[in-house]
Amino acid sequence: MDARLRRVNKEIADLVDNSPYHLKGSFMGPEGTPYEGGHFEVDIIIPESYPFQPVKMKFITKVYHPNVSSASGAICLDILKDAWSPVLTLKSTLISLQSLLCSPEPNDPQDAEVAKHYLTSKSSFEETARYWTMIYAGGPGKGGVSKAGTGGSMDEVAMAGLDKAHVDQFEALGFDRGKVIDVLRRLNYRGANVAKINDDRIVEELLK
Repeated sequence: MDARLRRVNKEIADLVDNSPYHLKGSFMGPEGTPYEGGHFEVDIIIPESYPFQPVKMKFITKVYHPNVSSASGAICLDILKDAWSPVLTLKSTLISLQSLLCSPEPNDPQDAEVAKHYLTSKSSFEETARYWTMIYAGGPGKGGVSKAGTGGSMDEVAMAGLDKAHVDQFEALGFDRGKVIDVLRRLNYRGANVAKINDDRIVEELLK
């Protein structure tokens, strides 16, 4: 039995899947964060040189976080790269991911748009992250009710972290709602930035 398999067998009680080298881990969102109450799943691939090379992890569950790609689930975390150590286990690495949800690092982002949202308006970011947790991770909505898997009832404006009044304002000019949401999200039309971006700039982007 090679070193990789011996090491994984010690940890397999915590993380079980069909292959000992391709696993699925999970953890609950940390209390006191927008991710509280959510159940987050992570795809784990064990490289041949493990534990001397870091495991490869990405979120299966969609997460709204500066250090997680909202599209692919890719994670920006030092221990998954240069700061990896052979003493780290799969369990301790998952705990580090859980801690990352508590302490975003927007200045070293994986998702630049989400990082801009966090830096512009933390309260708006947290509201959006909480909504994503409700929709994708089974977290509690208003009144403590989970709405995961609601599909068609998903609020596109809330998903983008935008103010409904701003979207309605430009949609009323005759622009497609989806395009309005896309443009306002790209321009980071939130918080203090709203006063810095004039309507003409937005209309110009919408006309492209």
